[in-house]
Amino acid sequence: MTKNSHKKANQYDNDNYNYLHYWTGRAYEHAAEELAIKRLLKGKHFDQAVDIGGGYGRLCVLLQNYADNITLAEPSQAQLDIAAAYLKKYPRIAQKKMQADDLKFKDGSVDLITMIRVMHHLPDPSQEFSELSRVLSDKGYIILEMANYAHARNRIKHLLKGQALPKQPIDIRSAENRRPDEIAFVNHNPKTVAKQLAHAGLKVERILSVSNLRSQSLKKILPRALMLAAEQVLQPTLAKTYFGPSVFFLVRKAK
Repeated sequence: MTKNSHKKANQYDNDNYNYLHYWTGRAYEHAAEELAIKRLLKGKHFDQAVDIGGGYGRLCVLLQNYADNITLAEPSQAQLDIAAAYLKKYPRIAQKKMQADDLKFKDGSVDLITMIRVMHHLPDPSQEFSELSRVLSDKGYIILEMANYAHARNRIKHLLKGQALPKQPIDIRSAENRRPDEIAFVNHNPKTVAKQLAHAGLKVERILSVSNLRSQSLKKILPRALMLAAEQVLQPTLAKTYFGPSVFFLVRKAK
């Protein structure tokens, strides 16, 4: 992670914060992310998989369908403590404390890496991307998710103002939280991230637009099954337009 994010990687160790509770009321978003992973990994199977910054192991259970060995790599001890209970029935999922900019794996030893809901803490992910490239096997894959600044509403907003979309990450923290001791919280331009990946020797092979119907209002009036049926269709259909608030990249090593 960047210097600032490395400094604050223990933010989730706060006794007042429980990431497991954060997902209460977010069943649609969780299911949408699982749909994206299933689509990107369909027909694939791996030996070693690592979920970087995976919190309490929310998505690690799903990864068991695609890998023989899974490691939850998480910098927060509090989240690992929650994971110990959450993943108790899944002995194949190892849990290790580590930072994304200092992965404790040998070169080329990981066949599948997922890094989901981590990029919003990384204004400059260059060091993390270098580590991903280092540990990824030549035939391996990365699923990288980012909070997308180029989503449809922002594009309309900038168009109406006659402004181009910014290429650099946008800090979306409130004014009172924009302090040096607070962890970054940014939205990324996907085109910039693709270039940063290329600089690290990685290439984007596939794109999905995810959580396309993320809206408290819609969740109140539409059945979840209907929202997810639409999500299934919209993820690939809207991918090239970067429509949704979340973008998933399927990434491999550049040849």
